[in-house]
Amino acid sequence: QLQASGGGLVQVGGSLRLSCAASAGASDDYAIGWFRQAPGKEREGLSCIRRSDRTTYYSDSIRGRFSISSDNAGRTVWLQMNNLKPEDTAVYYCAAAVLADDSPLALICNYGMTHWGKGTQVTVSS
Repeated sequence: QLQASGGGLVQVGGSLRLSCAASAGASDDYAIGWFRQAPGKEREGLSCIRRSDRTTYYSDSIRGRFSISSDNAGRTVWLQMNNLKPEDTAVYYCAAAVLADDSPLALICNYGMTHWGKGTQVTVSS
């Protein structure tokens, strides 16, 4: 199960931190990531983190402004979003995938997520 929270209304240039709480088997290695979908647009993969070694992946669209992190157990994942822009307005989702091999994290993040949580709305006002 995945539960995203932390969305809201923020002004341009502001910051928000999204949280994703995950429940999974203690022995699983998995990746948790953040995605977003704006009205009329396709879902976009933003960032993922691997539980075992905290390897991270960022899409070019948010690199340098957003930062993903996790707690020691890998059960809570945060997305720190800074310098928010109107085009960041979207519903943000967290998702997860159990990792069975050494596939590149970028590949898993963009094509391999299998468990999805409900989204949280982020609105950036100008």
